[in-house]
Amino acid sequence: MFSRRSFLGAAPLVLTRAAAAPKRNVLFIAIDDMNDWIGCLGGYPGVQTPNLDQLAKQGVLFRSAHCAAPLCNPARTAIMTGRQPSSTGVYLNTQPYAGSKVLEGVLTLNQHFKNSGYLTLGAGKIYHGTYGQFADKKGWDDYGQPKGKMELPGPGLQAGAAAQGNFDFGPTKTGDQEMNDFQTAQWVGGHLSRKQPQPLFMAFGLTRPHLPWFVPKKYFDLYPLDAITLPIVKEDDLDDVPAAGKKMAQQGKDHARITQADSWKKAVQAYLASISFADAMIGKVLRSLESGPNANNTTVMLWSDHGWHLGEKLHWRKFTLWERSTRNVLMVKSPGVTQAGGICDSAISMMNLYPTLVELEGLGKAGEQEGVSMMPLLRNPKSKWQKPVLTTYGLGNHAIRTGGVREGWRYIRYNDGGEELYDRTKDPNEWTNLAGKPEFFQKQKELANFLPATDQPDAPKSTVGADDV
Repeated sequence: MFSRRSFLGAAPLVLTRAAAAPKRNVLFIAIDDMNDWIGCLGGYPGVQTPNLDQLAKQGVLFRSAHCAAPLCNPARTAIMTGRQPSSTGVYLNTQPYAGSKVLEGVLTLNQHFKNSGYLTLGAGKIYHGTYGQFADKKGWDDYGQPKGKMELPGPGLQAGAAAQGNFDFGPTKTGDQEMNDFQTAQWVGGHLSRKQPQPLFMAFGLTRPHLPWFVPKKYFDLYPLDAITLPIVKEDDLDDVPAAGKKMAQQGKDHARITQADSWKKAVQAYLASISFADAMIGKVLRSLESGPNANNTTVMLWSDHGWHLGEKLHWRKFTLWERSTRNVLMVKSPGVTQAGGICDSAISMMNLYPTLVELEGLGKAGEQEGVSMMPLLRNPKSKWQKPVLTTYGLGNHAIRTGGVREGWRYIRYNDGGEELYDRTKDPNEWTNLAGKPEFFQKQKELANFLPATDQPDAPKSTVGADDV
């Protein structure tokens, strides 16, 4: 099931840390590649995510949260260190945060909790690959490792034109218990179900709905193919997009492969099945918390690392600077701070998670942070909030997002000078690029002021953990 690896096991040290620690626990839930196709965000009609929806009702749901980078490693590095990719040079999945000179000696989020007297436990995908779980040994007291034994009906379920770069999907022969995410949830739930010797920072990282979309058949059965709704696509969508944007959109040419293989509905079905599977695993962990000794004394912060395209803008996966890639899931429930049913529609950055948790749990500042605390929004989600969001993909490619979930602007500038500008109030699908039109010069100039003044050069690359697609 799980092998156990302890990074610090000395009981006297644990007890010493506990003496001065705050008392509230933290459950930190990370989801991989989940966009807004969950019930409470309304991204897909008829999706079944009862556990996510219930958690959203219990605290504050952020309906316009945006990532620091539209791919796993830099997005997670930014969250866990509090530093933007443009400041660290960690732009790609091949750049472990330990290779960034800017991040030498940085106090990661879990390290800060540990230094503040928390027992820090984790399992699943929090950092990207093994970059943080085991490279960041000083930040964890223990890290569980899943040992699932998933079985497939046969190799290459989508063999041929559709299957490339892990783009495979289909029901497993085995059930929930053989899935890595189930094993991870089991390990996390076991710790939440019992009293700990000190305050607990528990990180739970899910791999679904990341590719390949292999989950038990019962989740596919929730979404019959004849009831699948496809995203609305404009066939000439990329005609007004600059060369750098087209290059990102056509990466791997997934859309052509999927449509030529007549697999679009099957792929949407598989993504939805993977979302519902992830939701079930989240429910398993939340029930362990609710039945345990700290049900009323635990902050729950749940997030996904970025969004995902399923044909929108003729693109699949993430790896773009458009809304489908940058928008992600975020909700927070904290006893004594949040009120049930809170909804925040302001555009907010995932860079804010670290400073928010620090203030929320009274830990004190942990070095330089480029995000800001969202405590005002946790107390009153309707509070005025006008801080633009910066998202970066690769050296010198940036997007600025302003406004709220159904209004505002998106401005993109690529490293070759290409630009895009979208009025999201009138154009929520980002179909009409307004950049270069004289009447919008002032708006472009205004938004360009929020771009980084300088871009840190690329951090060293590694082949370890580079297979995220």
